[in-house]
Amino acid sequence: MRRLVIALVLAVSASSAAVPAAPLTIVVEDWSRQPESRTGIPSGWTGHSWGSPKYDFAVVTDGADRVLRLRSRGDNPTISKEIKVDVKKFPLLAWSWKVLTLPAGGDCRRKAADDEAAQVYVSFPRFPAAARSRIIGYVWDTTAPVGTIVKSESSGLVTYVVVRSGPAELGRWSSETRNVYDDFKQIYGEEPGEEVGAVSLAIDSNDTRSSAESYIGAIVFRQP
Repeated sequence: MRRLVIALVLAVSASSAAVPAAPLTIVVEDWSRQPESRTGIPSGWTGHSWGSPKYDFAVVTDGADRVLRLRSRGDNPTISKEIKVDVKKFPLLAWSWKVLTLPAGGDCRRKAADDEAAQVYVSFPRFPAAARSRIIGYVWDTTAPVGTIVKSESSGLVTYVVVRSGPAELGRWSSETRNVYDDFKQIYGEEPGEEVGAVSLAIDSNDTRSSAESYIGAIVFRQP
């Protein structure tokens, strides 16, 4: 009997060791599989048609990494990628970005100047999606101070969180980490009842009738 017990324990241990560990990271995009110099909408992403966007996007190499370059000249191109993420398990959203040109006078607090050089949106869809979804937009603004949290005057579904602001860090890569779960609770006063359904990237200069340019690197959700 003792030998049988030992054999069963060893079998269970071996079985447990063979089970792959749960992932600690969910990769939204790292651009490594995108063809270099690909222009327009990247593979696996979907574009939006509002505002006649030109999609002056390109996958380029910056240093050792492949990244997405975004340019806007009086338009507001936005791309989205469907992905399911439970932010109770993977609350941390991490990404890197670099801004070269800010839209002149952009200010996410005012509808007439609601332009940002770099935007990362996390969508929590609720039916009907066009009326009840909740979207958090992490932005690099021209004017609004870092830490500003404000509901968009352009869309009642979007709440902005200003992560970077102004020209002080132009031309330099910045790495960001946001606790989306905590941000959601602060903004909406409750825990998210839905999983993340999509991540969107955008650049915007149509309201200020100016230009903007930025780069976005890898985007991942992580466990703490």
